[in-house]
Amino acid sequence: MPEMYDVITMGRIGVDLYPLQTGLPLAQVDTFGKFLGGSPTNVAVAAARLGRRTAVVTRTGRDAFGDYLHQQLREFGVDDRWVTSVDAYPTPVTFCEIFPPDDFPLYFYRQPKAPDLEIHETELDLDAIRAARVFWMTGTGLCAEPSRTATLAALRARSEARERSVGGHGPGPLTVFDLDWRPMFWTDDPGHPIADHPVHPTASARYREALAHATVAVGNLDECEIATGEREPYPAARALLAAGVELAVVKQGPKGVLAVHRDGTVADVPPLPVEVVNGLGAGDAFGGALCHGLLAGWETERVMRYANAAGAIVASRLACSPAMPFPYEVEEALVRGAVTAGEPGAGS
Repeated sequence: MPEMYDVITMGRIGVDLYPLQTGLPLAQVDTFGKFLGGSPTNVAVAAARLGRRTAVVTRTGRDAFGDYLHQQLREFGVDDRWVTSVDAYPTPVTFCEIFPPDDFPLYFYRQPKAPDLEIHETELDLDAIRAARVFWMTGTGLCAEPSRTATLAALRARSEARERSVGGHGPGPLTVFDLDWRPMFWTDDPGHPIADHPVHPTASARYREALAHATVAVGNLDECEIATGEREPYPAARALLAAGVELAVVKQGPKGVLAVHRDGTVADVPPLPVEVVNGLGAGDAFGGALCHGLLAGWETERVMRYANAAGAIVASRLACSPAMPFPYEVEEALVRGAVTAGEPGAGS
């Protein structure tokens, strides 16, 4: 029998180079901090901080940055056994600009191709993926081959495991689809980036294919629109349920989060007030806390409030991966009902 993991994530990894000076464009920044990055990787870190056994399936370049990412994963308690190297491509680097409270441009350097898009189906440990209590994948994994085929193979394995364990009904292994719409990673028919075009039929079709295997979908309004054609919260949630998931989580930014379950449960939860330092990474903290709450069997509203608090804590800090909160920090934030920037804690 394969070892049981609470959470296995699959997809993007890289090095985040974040300015240590806020409110300045990159051209004027003198100092940067180096951090582990990549949304699904950060979700694994966030869940590990909350006490869950986690692993990530991804690839790096065979270079010093790749070595750094292995080192960081181990330090954060994330199993790196399925993080392999690719000779042909360098480890990706991402820069950002930090203009609180709500402007954080990202600059991805993933050319000529990111190693995490070179995940092959034949390299997957499908037994471990089937056995994981939560499997988390993202829309970015569907944007190119061979990652697309590998991601869909993992999803099919999850569906097969669910059918065997619960007959396709009732509680069972959770498969989370983080809609994660990054238009710069997709191309149009001639092979050019599509930038921020609001309609992308190929991506929408891939999203629908993946949704058929997911039990939970998580995304903001733009991401829901790509997946379902709907960008109003309640219609988007209903469309995600119609596409096959059991729980639709629609993130609404300053309006909070809406969660709608197939059983009729609805949780419309406001955000936790926070003094924002860097909003990047808040969604990954939310994701790790979402996995934690679902695994704990909490009611939907409690899960959403907890995940909101975890995200707010990271938004109050400069970094992403080292800023992921520990359980006591989330509980304290919930008791206080707000998060203040610069509070003591990891990553502050």
